[in-house]
Order: sequence, then structure tokens, then C-alpha cells
Amino acid sequence: AMGKDVDPADIAKNAVEKARNEGYDTVVVDTAGRQVVDEDLMDELRRVKKTVQPDETLLVVDAMTGQAAASLTASFDSAVGITGAILTKLDGDSRGGAAVSIRGVSGKPIKFVGVGEKVADLEPFYPDRMASRILGMGDVVSLVEKASMEVSDADAKKMQEKMAKAEFDFDDFMTQSKMVSKMGSMAGVAKMLPGMGGMIDNSQMKQVELRIKRSEAMICSMTKRERADPQLLMTDKSARSRLMRITKGSGLTFEDGLAFMSEFQKMRTMISRMSKQAGLGGGDEAAEELPPALAGGGGNRNSRRAAKKKGKKGAG
Repeated sequence: AMGKDVDPADIAKNAVEKARNEGYDTVVVDTAGRQVVDEDLMDELRRVKKTVQPDETLLVVDAMTGQAAASLTASFDSAVGITGAILTKLDGDSRGGAAVSIRGVSGKPIKFVGVGEKVADLEPFYPDRMASRILGMGDVVSLVEKASMEVSDADAKKMQEKMAKAEFDFDDFMTQSKMVSKMGSMAGVAKMLPGMGGMIDNSQMKQVELRIKRSEAMICSMTKRERADPQLLMTDKSARSRLMRITKGSGLTFEDGLAFMSEFQKMRTMISRMSKQAGLGGGDEAAEELPPALAGGGGNRNSRRAAKKKGKKGAG
């Protein structure tokens, strides 16, 4: 450490020299954040730039500031001279309308966009994808790219076959949940879906994320056999007692468990139907309603239907 009273330009110069001596090919000089054009701070930036002679001088702009981002970019370009901008917080409520203004007002291009807090969340800027996002048409290309980075073709095919046969289990649910979380926030992923950008706000997304966390907590309280065979918690005679044990172990109520089982069953049915419509084949669909075994009874809807049909044949 060089101390507190050292000129930032000297710190940047020493950092570049150290990187060059140790064989690094890239150095990022991150200066203190500024929301207004202050002459003393601008002078500091000019000195740092003159000292290190950077290949790129990028201004990090908050997408939440809206149209003000464009005038801010123009002011910094006039005072310091920049080569482009990085538009951040695109995983928030903003659709990114500031992107249009930044280029038009400042004349400088947007080089990267930030959709999270991690290094992987800094992505190249694609004008056509941003245009689709601003118009509420989503960004399916980026969504597919993110998904392909998290799952292999073989795993995707295996999951597809399980979904088509309505064999999607709790282990699969956890796998998919973790994959989505690696892709970014739920709000960010939802905005990539066509028509979803303006339909769901961040507060609703937080509720969805909370429900997913509760579901994951319940799955973590299940045995390996229960995770692999959801019917043990839906149609089996021991379903009620099993669910009571699971919800107690995860710090949730029995009603929370019932709600999750109902949602999980509906999700399996919906996925199976979508797979069939896409021509992927599949087995029998799962029952959509909450099985009687959880409500205190026994058996399931399919068995009642079969018995009813059998009775009618016998009467004929």
C-alpha cells in the first residue's frame, strides 16, 4: 500500500508498471465514482488518463438514472474524453431506454452492459437485443446463450425426455432452480422472455424467489427416495405424515407443503402437455389436482376414474 495521501495518478502508474513487469496483459484502473461533473475530480481523471495512456476510457452509467445518463455521458466526454460507456443495473426495473439516448446525445457507443454483481454478468452490448428488450419483446438469444453455458446438450436432452414423460422429480426441480440462479436474478431472466418485461415488477419477482427458496428448503428436508419419487408425497398412504415431517424440518407450515405439492403437480402436468404439443411424446399426464392422500383420504383421481369406468361396464 502506498498510503492515503498519494496522488491517484501515481498509484495508477505503479499498478501498470507492476502488471507489465509480472506479465499481465490487461489492467483495469477503476477510479472513484462520480455522479456530477466536479472540476477537481475531473482534473484528477485527466491526470490519471495522461499518466497511464489507456486504450479504452469507459464511463460506467447507471441505467436507473434514465435519460440523465445521456447528458452525464456527454459531460464526461467533454471534460475527460471517453471512448464508450458501460450501462449497469439492467437486471433492475429499467428496460434500458437510456441506451438509445447515450449514443444519440453523446455520440459515444455502449460497449458493455451489467446485469448483476459478478464478473460473468458483464456482457457485450448488442444493439438489436437491447431494442427488443426496450420494446418489450424480450431477448431470447441472450437467454439461450446463458442457458447453454449452464447445461450441456446431453443433460438438456435427458431432462427433456423426463419432462415429456411427466417424470420430473424434486431433484430435477433443484437442478433447474440452481441453473436459473446462476443465470442471474429472476427479474433479469424474466425480462428476456417476450412480453414479460412490463408484466412483472421486482416486488413480484422477490415473492417468486421467496417461494422458490421455501420449496428448496422443503426438498432439502426430504429423503433421497422422496426426492426421486414425488408420488410418495402425493398418492402414497404415508404422504400426509411424510409432508408433516418435511415441513417441520424446513421450518414451514403444513399448508406451505400442501401448496408446494399442488404447484409441483400442476407444473409437471403443464410441462408434459407442452412437450407433447412440441412433438416430443411422453407418457400419461400427472393429475392436476392435489391428491386425496394429502387431504386425508387414500388413492388418487386416476384410480377413481378407472373404478368408475369398470363399474359402468359391469352394469351394462
